[in-house]
Amino acid sequence: MSLSVVIVTHNEEQNLPLSLASVGFADEVIVLDSGSTDRTVELARAAGAKVFTEAWKGYAAQKNSAIDKATGDWVLALDADEVVSPGLARAIRRLIGSTAGMENVRSLSETMLLTFSDRRFLRSLLRQTDTAFQPVDARCGFVAYRIPFKHHFLGHWLRFGGMYPDRKTRLFRRDSGRFGARAVHESVTVTGGATASLTHAILHYGYPTFAGYLAAMDRYSSLAAQQMVADGRRPIPFLDTVLRPALTFLGRYLFLLGFLDGPAGLTFHFHHSLYIRAKYAKAIALIRQNQSPQGTQ
Repeated sequence: MSLSVVIVTHNEEQNLPLSLASVGFADEVIVLDSGSTDRTVELARAAGAKVFTEAWKGYAAQKNSAIDKATGDWVLALDADEVVSPGLARAIRRLIGSTAGMENVRSLSETMLLTFSDRRFLRSLLRQTDTAFQPVDARCGFVAYRIPFKHHFLGHWLRFGGMYPDRKTRLFRRDSGRFGARAVHESVTVTGGATASLTHAILHYGYPTFAGYLAAMDRYSSLAAQQMVADGRRPIPFLDTVLRPALTFLGRYLFLLGFLDGPAGLTFHFHHSLYIRAKYAKAIALIRQNQSPQGTQ
């Protein structure tokens, strides 16, 4: 089995080297750039990645285009600010049958998150030996894996408030996973088999500065509002711009223990609630604009 890593980029010279260094075990790395004006392309080529350039088509479309260029049996989809942890690298080697760097992997419990819901996998354990160098048998039937995320925010790992493990499907057989067509917060749709969960995490270094975080939330809230209108959703002003943000903050910061992350947790969850308010307020503004006489001209 072979592995392709796909990364979409635009002006990522600060983040990309660390991400590329973490996936040196892959059989190929695909970098799809959308016209960077910094050293992103140069750094990707220097690291041995296959670099392609295409005009920006949107998050999901861009990532699916990168997947189309991959040749591996398995695909690991990353953003440029995401890093594969050493434990996850070992787990992926185990899953695809590579023995390189597997010396410290003693059991499947170090690779898979074994739960009672994974009955198909548990049954398969009766038919295979759990040794460090035996790849996960194809008879398990899994075609995709959910990976935990650790989010680094202003120099602090967010461990509470629903921010960990925050699993996302990012590892999948090339013909079994595609990103759904959404303007933002796109996710992988899996077909043709079952999905399981892994133990080790992707490290997300998305927000090293507060200004960068605010800029990202402004951009994402605008895209989320556009998606909401396109989906035909009609927000209720008081419910969605007052009550929903307040309940989101209380739920994450108090009931999900976000306060245990200290000042970083307070800052993140307070401004996340403002993001919730902003996307609904922008959706309401778009709907009113479309309904106005000028908006219909």
